[in-house]
Amino acid sequence: MNSAPVSGQAVAASAPLKGYQRLAAALLVIAAIVAAVKHVPVLDKWPSELVIPARIWITDAFAWLAQAGKPVTRSIAWILSQPLALTEALLYRGFKVLGIPPLPWVAVAGGVAILGHWIGGRKLALLGGLATAYLAIFGLWTEAMKTVSIVIVIVPLAVTAGFALGLWAFRNRRFEKLLNTCFDIMQATPHMAYLAPVVVLFGFGQVPALIATFIFALPPMGRCTILGMRTVQPDVIEAGHMSGCTKRQLLWKVQTPAAQQTLLLGVNQVVMQTLAMVVIASLVGAAGLGQKLLFSLQQLQVGKAVEQGVAITLIAVVLDRMSQSYMRRIPAHREAGKIPHKHLLAFGVLVIAAVVISRFLPAVLVLPKDLTFSYGAPINQAVRWISRELFSYVKPVRDTITIWALLPLRDFCLWLPWPVVLGSLAAIGWVLGGLRLALLPVALLGIMLLTGFWTQLMLTVYLVASTTVLSILIGTPIGIWAARRPFAARIVNTICDTLQTFPSFIYLIPVIMLFQTSDLSNVLAMLAYATVPMIRYAQLGLKRVPQATVEAAVASGTTPFQRLVKVELPIAFPELLMGINQTIMMALAMVAITALIGSQDLGQEIYKALPGADTGRGLLAGLGIAFIGITANRFLGAWAAKINRNLGM
Repeated sequence: MNSAPVSGQAVAASAPLKGYQRLAAALLVIAAIVAAVKHVPVLDKWPSELVIPARIWITDAFAWLAQAGKPVTRSIAWILSQPLALTEALLYRGFKVLGIPPLPWVAVAGGVAILGHWIGGRKLALLGGLATAYLAIFGLWTEAMKTVSIVIVIVPLAVTAGFALGLWAFRNRRFEKLLNTCFDIMQATPHMAYLAPVVVLFGFGQVPALIATFIFALPPMGRCTILGMRTVQPDVIEAGHMSGCTKRQLLWKVQTPAAQQTLLLGVNQVVMQTLAMVVIASLVGAAGLGQKLLFSLQQLQVGKAVEQGVAITLIAVVLDRMSQSYMRRIPAHREAGKIPHKHLLAFGVLVIAAVVISRFLPAVLVLPKDLTFSYGAPINQAVRWISRELFSYVKPVRDTITIWALLPLRDFCLWLPWPVVLGSLAAIGWVLGGLRLALLPVALLGIMLLTGFWTQLMLTVYLVASTTVLSILIGTPIGIWAARRPFAARIVNTICDTLQTFPSFIYLIPVIMLFQTSDLSNVLAMLAYATVPMIRYAQLGLKRVPQATVEAAVASGTTPFQRLVKVELPIAFPELLMGINQTIMMALAMVAITALIGSQDLGQEIYKALPGADTGRGLLAGLGIAFIGITANRFLGAWAAKINRNLGM
């Protein structure tokens, strides 16, 4: 008779905790840890005497490697310097021993225009020609050619190596897992973190910039190769087998042409990543536009910085548009009787004419300074006017946001005891993906705690979290608006395309002009760079909502707002999570850049490591940023997969 109640009590005792009960239990645990901090100081701040000196070990290891491997590094440097010297001689140095001048700027500008016409027609020719002419007319020709020389040398090397690695990974699943792990770390690590070890091994100058750029530009080509080969249709491969193709013929005659579009996308990404890294490599002595821009920013010469920033942007836009147009280009078949390679013939005639004319008119070779223009002075005057007239209005806004929003969030992040941070992340990982995902943040972020970078890690989290929240609040409504209105989509997509072609240095200029150096300046620079993916994925997610689902919601009598909140946004939530993921990655990429305007996070640690070649400091700080990115990526990926399973997708 009493068995039923006992059984019911047993079932009640073994029933899982409800959501609010779990939350209450978690809050009690957090409260207990916070209370224990007063009595157990180690739970608040990790003692300095327990810090593992990994920074010193890594720095000493690289110093030993630099000495032991000096013959190898010198050989690599010599090999890379040969094609670079040839490219520089063609573009701006000339072959002085032979008495041969470099290509005249008129020939280069005309050649870019001819190439643009061959790839994409008149509009692209006009863009390429005018953008190249800008470099000469505004007195930036030599610096621009130094930058372009590195791009010309690195892109073929990175494309070839990335294709080879991707092909090996495509054929070997075990190697693919290893390569993807390496690529994850490489792409999550900020640009500048590559520079410290390269400086120790190869010193300062153009060749270290080549090597750092090569490492940074490699992953996109490798990933696109794997993706392209995986997406070749089985019937295409079967047709190749039936035609009697050998393995080599199948690769080069069937699979590679079928994956051409994806491979060309990889080339496009290599070009853009190379240009972005070349600008940042100016921190290790790489001459060119990046070095000039860095100097202008340090001297607060905003006018010159804008001129140089526009030049970098124009190079990026031209390279991006040409590589994208080449992806879309349909190969033309020459008709009988037509002149073969007329574009190449036109370029040859232009070069010969320009070289001959330059003998009599030196301005055709290089524009003298008195024939160049500059709009830096008016911009400097405008900046001074803004500082004098408007800063009194901007400063209260900056100070109010900083004091009442940013600083409390920063203080909260720094106040949190490390067991609360790691324990909370472990609990979230357990809910989303089980034990492996729970241990991931504990292992990765625990390394930063044990090596003495916890405070800088939390300052980085504070800036990235602020940027991400603002990006969601700004990007999601804009994405919804663009998904609703085709006209708005055209405007928004054009702005997003433009923002994504800007090198990351460029975003520092307007925030310095308006807000000077502050936490708000750091957040705004990161915000301008990181909001684009949120806009794009919000737009993509709403466009992918099935039309039948929308029609069913309309038939049910929902208002547009109810339809958006109750139907469309829940279905688009996986895409929104992907947008948040990419926003976090972009914000992390800007962390090292905002160090140039006074941030105090892991990016500043990377920046401080460069002058003294403190490899351990720079690498550990870079890995800390990568660990934040990897943790966020795994959490959001697991959450999106869980939602997709619940939606039956």
